[in-house]
Amino acid sequence: MDPSHKMGPMKESGGHFNVVLRPEPEGEFTAIVPILPGCVTYGRTLAEARKMAKDAISSYIESLKKHGEPVPINLCSEGKFDPSSAGPYNR
Repeated sequence: MDPSHKMGPMKESGGHFNVVLRPEPEGEFTAIVPILPGCVTYGRTLAEARKMAKDAISSYIESLKKHGEPVPINLCSEGKFDPSSAGPYNR
């Protein structure tokens, strides 16, 4: 199963961001936000990785706004994140 999912709306930007949730051999999960260069975090569980991704996106956008940089918009029109679709990776 592809662990790429939508995280849902972000209050600060009003947009959606795709987040790739990748299981690691050690049992943790890496969360990557492809549209935000360098926006990568991790969590010990899938739920923690999702939460950390939301926090990382919020901080990233706050920094962009503080420095007068444009906030990228995600042009993907996929559905919202569904935690039940995480299959065997859902811990």
